[in-house]
Amino acid sequence: MTRYCVASERHELIATWGTGAGDLAAGVATAPAGADIGSLLALARALTQLSTAAWHTYTHPASAADSLEPNSEGWRREEERKQFSEVVDAISRPNLPSGGTLVVSYSNLLESAHRVGRALHSIGDPQLVKGVAAEVAVELTAVESAELGALSGRSQQAVLLSREDASPVQVAAADQLLQQDPFGPDDLFRGIDPTAASVAAAHWLAAAAEVTGEASGLDPTRVVLEADNIEELPHESPTLVLGLIYDGVSPYDAVTSLVRHAMQVTDGVLPDPTALREQLDDLHETLARHSGEEEPDLTDVALRLTPLDPQRPACDLLEDLLTGIHGCWLLHSEYENLDHDDSDDVEEWDDARAELEQNRSRERFAELVRDTATRHRGRLI
Repeated sequence: MTRYCVASERHELIATWGTGAGDLAAGVATAPAGADIGSLLALARALTQLSTAAWHTYTHPASAADSLEPNSEGWRREEERKQFSEVVDAISRPNLPSGGTLVVSYSNLLESAHRVGRALHSIGDPQLVKGVAAEVAVELTAVESAELGALSGRSQQAVLLSREDASPVQVAAADQLLQQDPFGPDDLFRGIDPTAASVAAAHWLAAAAEVTGEASGLDPTRVVLEADNIEELPHESPTLVLGLIYDGVSPYDAVTSLVRHAMQVTDGVLPDPTALREQLDDLHETLARHSGEEEPDLTDVALRLTPLDPQRPACDLLEDLLTGIHGCWLLHSEYENLDHDDSDDVEEWDDARAELEQNRSRERFAELVRDTATRHRGRLI
């Protein structure tokens, strides 16, 4: 979300947001010279809370909920998103204390807007109200653009957020970038929503695993785990995704289920107690087998609730999936080298020639992966 701060010497309100390549800042408005700094800080805090609430409707869309029935989670998300049209008016005409009471909205977004309005009311500058209202309109438009898959300008901050859903427009854009470079170009992190990028990356990882499986004779779902013996890799989430895809789960469902699970953990929710019980049973059996004790001590044993970084699950998954593709190439190149006749190679290897051969190997692998990804394109659509 956008964070707001105060340049105290100039009494200026400033907006800052991330882009995936660094942070940008823009001036919002300047308060009167006599305005209390504490009041301006309260305004900046309220604006940051408002931005957080607005972007929450993007990261937790109604489309990702199981139901839209009245009073369901999807229904509540849908109702919250409808409040966008009321936000600017709430800033200009906030609920104020009256007779010792204060009307508080059930909507987190709308109540955040009223808090901004009350902070502005305490400062009492009409020009500041206009400037802040215009700024909030820009922020809401950025969220709306991100929903449509258009990540530019202020909406580019979506590349740093995890979303429970994936825009088809963004998935297609990520697929095109991976077609150019199956190992994952930098633009994948700068202009694509990470959940959507992960959906496309899962499809390309499955293609890379198939190519590597054919060359090695190994089960494609195990190739990233095997590649970990060559180079240390974050193999857990790529292997999990490969297992799901080869069981018939679509890349979209495989990725969004993992990201959604991690986001629920971040929110302090235990999404699947039954699965956790199974994890605990497996852990107990493993420790008992290795320790020889029927009731091993679990006091100092930690159990991860999600294989992803709960602070940035979609970005973490995208990085892991692309590393998985790299791991597939590592393993593929090992078996590719076995097919070469060393007796024909009489030249001495130096660093330059080794680098040239490595680049050739990567390109040969990339071409095979492109062909396989194209052949199975139906699973991405």
